[in-house]
Amino acid sequence: MRDPVTGFLYPAKWVEKASDPAGLALVADGFAVLTASGAILRRGYTTGTTAAAACKAAILSLSGDIAKVSIKLPCGLVADLPVAARAGRASCRKYAGDYPSDVTAGIEFVAEAVMAQDGLSLVPGPGIGRFFRDTPRYKKGAPAISEIPLTCILASMEEALDLTGLSGATVSLSIPEGEKIARKTLNPRVGIEGGISVLGSTGLVEPWDDHLEESVQARVAGSTNVVVTTGRVGLRYARMLFPDREVVLAGGRIGEALSAAEGEVTLCGLPALILKYIEPHILDQTGFATVEELAASPAFLPVVGPILAEYRKVHPGIQVVLVNRDGEIIAESP
Repeated sequence: MRDPVTGFLYPAKWVEKASDPAGLALVADGFAVLTASGAILRRGYTTGTTAAAACKAAILSLSGDIAKVSIKLPCGLVADLPVAARAGRASCRKYAGDYPSDVTAGIEFVAEAVMAQDGLSLVPGPGIGRFFRDTPRYKKGAPAISEIPLTCILASMEEALDLTGLSGATVSLSIPEGEKIARKTLNPRVGIEGGISVLGSTGLVEPWDDHLEESVQARVAGSTNVVVTTGRVGLRYARMLFPDREVVLAGGRIGEALSAAEGEVTLCGLPALILKYIEPHILDQTGFATVEELAASPAFLPVVGPILAEYRKVHPGIQVVLVNRDGEIIAESP
């Protein structure tokens, strides 16, 4: 059995330990994760997926009440999400799956649609964060909606137009509890205020928490010359850079994954989590608020080069390869 989201081939002994046929069906469809113990953990939906569902439902409800919508996720899967939509107003609550640390679990997304003469327009409203300073990817004042989920939202709205036969619509999207929930997130530290971010590179939330530590370690321990990565962007490019090697997504559990590795191991991904793991105080005295901002500056290599060289000296069996969001290698250990 292979995970359709990550491409990971589940070992047969993991499958044999699973005693829930319905859960295994979810695993096969990509909506759950199988662990080394045989336990099955459900994936949740991202803020981007939830927003897409609310916006699509709002447009569809201009033609009648709606209780469920289908969303094509960025990872290629199609998910059915429950909504409550009537007369152009739709509500969808974020489903967290088996990720107990998700501070946005259950938060409501509200979309209101009105007919327009032609075309689509999305208006981000209250509860959606905005950047209060320029960053490498966003200008001051821009809504905190990442490119991939924005594409999903607009595609879902376009589908709704096709289904209703309308020529155009304007949709206002808001998150009533967004500003309150944002105080529990890292948004203020990365230059975002007034609400939460609309994110999601796959459309799904991984149930990465303490109960998955065993599975991450088992995946690493069962592989030779393994590549450990921290997120979806890193996973994509690590597979391209190292096509003949097993790539394991460890999330923030870098230490646990590296401790389970035998022999040579490569740590590959976007710089933020990896550099914070290697040198927690990397931003001290740099004048930068985030690693992403540091990585976009000329100071990046002078700061990072010596850190990677020292880490390689202390850990000769671990190679570090840092990539940007375009898949370009921006730094690596000697």
